[in-house]
Amino acid sequence: MNHPSPVDRRTFLKGVGVSLALPFFDSLAAPAATAKPPVRLAFMYMPHGVIMDRFWPKSQEEFLHTPPFIIESLKPVIDQCLMMKGISGVPTEPFSGAPHALELSTWLTARLPDADSRNRINISISADQIMANYVGAQTLLPSLELATMPQTWKENQEGLHEGYYNHCSFRSPTQPVPAETDPRNVLNRLFGKRGEAGKVTRANPLDRRMLDRVLGGARDLRRTLARGDQQKLDEYLDSVRSVERRIAAIETRQQEAALEKNGVGPSQRHATDSAPIEVKIPEGDKRSEYMQVMCDLTILAFQTDTTRVSTYIGSRPNGASYPELGFSNQHHSQTHYGSDQEMIGKVAAINKLNVDQFAYMVRKMHALREGDGTLLDNCIMMWGSGLEDGDKHRRDNLPFIIAGKGGGSIRTGRLLSEVKGNQGDLLTTLLTCAGVPLDRPIGIATKQITEMKA
Repeated sequence: MNHPSPVDRRTFLKGVGVSLALPFFDSLAAPAATAKPPVRLAFMYMPHGVIMDRFWPKSQEEFLHTPPFIIESLKPVIDQCLMMKGISGVPTEPFSGAPHALELSTWLTARLPDADSRNRINISISADQIMANYVGAQTLLPSLELATMPQTWKENQEGLHEGYYNHCSFRSPTQPVPAETDPRNVLNRLFGKRGEAGKVTRANPLDRRMLDRVLGGARDLRRTLARGDQQKLDEYLDSVRSVERRIAAIETRQQEAALEKNGVGPSQRHATDSAPIEVKIPEGDKRSEYMQVMCDLTILAFQTDTTRVSTYIGSRPNGASYPELGFSNQHHSQTHYGSDQEMIGKVAAINKLNVDQFAYMVRKMHALREGDGTLLDNCIMMWGSGLEDGDKHRRDNLPFIIAGKGGGSIRTGRLLSEVKGNQGDLLTTLLTCAGVPLDRPIGIATKQITEMKA
């Protein structure tokens, strides 16, 4: 009896030379078992902080019913959101004169660049890439990096490499991950051309017990090493973990192939799952339309399980303007406002426009069905900035908005106004909620923020 070729969880709809991964299907498993949809993690960034009294709600009641001006577009999905006041950024010494190089580069690393090699990239693997190393082998794209503006800003505050102004994702301490700015190129990646599907082949037998010994011994060794050698060992561990995850993914596919050989085929897609959204490329010059199509591409990539990790740099430090707001002033030039109420109003409007795009994405994901809930239920979406405000360059109370329940790991619908923690604590907690096991905290983290968990 002939059996169809094995199909993994990213089942493909094939057309004329192209394919699109369909939304989540129940996993190939024993008939009585159904798999939960995977958790996806996304980060959306805006530079220069916010106008604080127009961003933070004064109470839980205000948060739920009359959210402040900057976040009011989130009101229809505010019960799907979580805000935490009191998350501090990475201390800037010895780089106090480089706020804009640090606001983006430390945002997902929670670590300062190496002070002894300022003219080259040397920082830390970022949180998104830590997750990509863990889940990336199970999807077509390990991660998706998007940006609105080219990553070409040239400035060298405190002698720091210009790449620190342009990147938030780092594959390793010395390797920034470039972001794609052309929506059509992103569509080409999601609708990539493929050949005929091949059969699952047996993995090269690598002894998993050996990997366990390597990882366990390396953790013991790390405690005895100097900081520089710890970094080298960490890079090595990241590579080993990436290999381990890919071996695990191959093994899973082999198990699924064995089930199918015995007549246990893929179950049908959940009847209530929404169809893939349509993405249209905008033709105008409104930055908001450009940002929305990048949000749509993120949704499509998550909905089709083409990737489970995404970052989007809404604009880099310096240079962005928003003509649809009725003024041509660049974002950065307005952030040193002092007591100028007109400039404060313009910055608040820019803040609101950026949060509006995040709200657009969150509302759309909440309307898409997946399994027994929504696409948003199975995601963790973080919007934020690497500065508290752009006038004084403070970092004591960074603005963050979390949306989505992370598969049930996060309790939303709350304002936590007295959180004690730092940027690394938040990133460490988010990865844990996404199901990523960590053998060390992220950056300056010292704990998890347990208040945010379900």
